[in-house]
Amino acid sequence: MTHAVPPRTLWFTRCPVPTATGIAADRQWLTEEFAPDGIRVRSLQDAAPDADRAAHFTHALPGLFREGGNVPALWARSRGERTRLIGLTWIEERQTVLVGPGSGIRGVEALRGLRLAVPTHDIAIDFWRAMALRGFEGALASAGLALDDATLVDVPAAEHQGQWAAELAALRRGDVDAVYVKGALAVEAARREGVEVAVELDELPDHRFRINNGTPRPITVHQQLLDDHPGLVDRFLAVLLRAADWAAGQPREVARILGAETGAGAEGVAGAYRPGTHLALHPDLSPERLALLAGQEAGLRAHGFLPEPVDVTGWADPEPLRRATALARRHPAASERPAP
Repeated sequence: MTHAVPPRTLWFTRCPVPTATGIAADRQWLTEEFAPDGIRVRSLQDAAPDADRAAHFTHALPGLFREGGNVPALWARSRGERTRLIGLTWIEERQTVLVGPGSGIRGVEALRGLRLAVPTHDIAIDFWRAMALRGFEGALASAGLALDDATLVDVPAAEHQGQWAAELAALRRGDVDAVYVKGALAVEAARREGVEVAVELDELPDHRFRINNGTPRPITVHQQLLDDHPGLVDRFLAVLLRAADWAAGQPREVARILGAETGAGAEGVAGAYRPGTHLALHPDLSPERLALLAGQEAGLRAHGFLPEPVDVTGWADPEPLRRATALARRHPAASERPAP
């Protein structure tokens, strides 16, 4: 049994996408769970300027829970950070390949020989570039093609503000023929630009071709916190499970929260997230999801994003989720509790 002094603060960070962490934060359930212990729960995104916001990518903060894209999570582990994978979700987030209006480009086969936009960002781990490469790679692979069957065009993003802005500007100028995008803000940007959809990756039936930064999306925690305070990790995960249970019965509230999380309007949220997204927030560590993440690891390593291999199965620890599931069953979400 550990005798380590409990931390005064637990931190969480999530990407601006559908997450049980975002739901739990909106409902104030994480704060309520740990307040009796005298432990503050703080969001890395909302913290004071002196907080290590880079920890969202490096996970160098031992008291941090992270639910977000798998590119930074795999990168941090690959660099030697002692994190553990404690859950995975799979949420379709509308991945598309966009082309210019009137181009007539439709379908994966039509990408052969085209100039594909691949952004470059001056950041520690360029997950935007990774998303574009993996998005195009998955689309082409669904038709038996490879990236070598098209031309990759680097698009510097430093002078542009906003997601996908550099790529869409390159498309508008005619420097590229196609752009990969995903999520609610991409739906809004596409509408503003008047561009057209050439490929809907979400319609590809094989999950392998839809693997990307958010599919599957990991929940990670630092090994130090897990070693010193496993009960805190179990309780945090149990709150996420209860939040996912609550979300399953609250589609309108989930849509509202998604608007706040993504910064998109109602049309963007509705266009990016299929009906039933509110049912898909429960994490697991199923062999299928672990295999999909292993496929992402191999793809990222092949493109040079990971300095060292990551053994996904060895990285995963199923015990916290198993214990948290038992806790959540004993303390159901508010919407499932019997009336007094």
